Amino acid sequence: MSETIENLPLKRIDGKDESLSDYRGKVLLIVNVASKCGFTPQYEGLERLFARFRNRGFAVLGFPANDFAAQEPGTNAEIAQFCTTNFGVKFPIFEKITVVGARKHPLYASLIKAQPKPTTNTHDLRQHLIDFGVTPNEEPEVLWNFEKFLVDRAGTPIARFAPDVEPEDAKVTDRIEAELSR
Repeated sequence: MSETIENLPLKRIDGKDESLSDYRGKVLLIVNVASKCGFTPQYEGLERLFARFRNRGFAVLGFPANDFAAQEPGTNAEIAQFCTTNFGVKFPIFEKITVVGARKHPLYASLIKAQPKPTTNTHDLRQHLIDFGVTPNEEPEVLWNFEKFLVDRAGTPIARFAPDVEPEDAKVTDRIEAELSR
């Protein structure tokens, strides 16, 4: 993993210290998550991906963020309970962080710098959000909850998927399969 990403201090949702070096050699899907979002059902797909590929060196890492219409207002304990009770989440969830703006977590600053433009399923997801009365962030910032960054075994961010790309979309699973086969 690249030094800058690998050694960033992280905390699991239970407060345990961790870093991405704990996932050295794995393919990662890093996702900013929220419990009160229209995309929240993606937890199910993320959990299925984790179950499907984890024995091959894959992990989903969830990072709750309250940056988009206050859709993750809970405490870390409330978020952990929500994830396990409602979606049976077993993949690692980390403490709530900021993923946009001047206070964004260094992990997200690195991910965005490496992958400034996401793959999307909607011709213009930004306009779609505006039509729903939402003011989305400008690129390269994270657009909304459930944006996904794929990181290869060496720790290099290699792909970015917009929130409208479901976790089990072929765009995602084909890239995961390709990376796991290397």
